[in-house]
Amino acid sequence: MKFMIYGIISMLIMLLVMLIMNLNKFNQKQDKLNPFECGFNPNSKSRIPFSLHFFLIMCLFLIFDSEITLILPMLMSMNLNMTNSWMMTLIITISILFIGIIYEWNKKFLNWLM
Repeated sequence: MKFMIYGIISMLIMLLVMLIMNLNKFNQKQDKLNPFECGFNPNSKSRIPFSLHFFLIMCLFLIFDSEITLILPMLMSMNLNMTNSWMMTLIITISILFIGIIYEWNKKFLNWLM
């Protein structure tokens, strides 16, 4: 019961902070929201365009990195009584990774010079 009360209190505090932040955003003037460049209006965009290809490579890295973090504890927990199920799980995991890397290679997602 304590956890439920603490959860409700923390959610109320979070909603209160979000409400205060949204109300504070509307009080700012338009001049404060514009980028400042030595007193002049900026000649170009203030943000550099984001590379979608870099984002895809980063997502692929996170997928393969999370799979590696699943494989490493399996090596530590290898038990002689469950070698068949352990090997099947390891083979399935590695084959999914291998099929994924072949698919990405064929779609040319791994080409840095796109």
